[in-house]
Amino acid sequence: MTMSDPIADLLTRIRNAGKAKFPKVDIPGSKIKVEIARVLQEQGYIKNYKFVDDGKQGMLRLYLKYDQEGTHAIFGITRVSKPSRRMYAKYKDLKPVLNGLGVAVVSTSKGVMTDKQAKAQKLGGEILCNIW
Repeated sequence: MTMSDPIADLLTRIRNAGKAKFPKVDIPGSKIKVEIARVLQEQGYIKNYKFVDDGKQGMLRLYLKYDQEGTHAIFGITRVSKPSRRMYAKYKDLKPVLNGLGVAVVSTSKGVMTDKQAKAQKLGGEILCNIW
């Protein structure tokens, strides 16, 4: 089965696993997904991630984060740039997500980073997703 949007699949698996209160979720791996997982860990939305090499494509294992009441750390996660409509922005046009409470993940020429990091380095790029 071919997948037209692997990043949307990653976000949907994270969203569904969080609603089902799973401690971890396995996702088919790729370099861009590992970079998105790195940004999620740096921002405190997941506990940890690990790339498991299975001799084929590999699996990305994300360990989800919950608080003491069992509430998922990610309240919302949406895909911004889609294969049918790519969304690019210059660093001046990067808007804060939920007035700065959330994070936009941006793919720049220097790698995948948050919107705040991209603005600080004066880099624009493709807005992959918004997380809050």
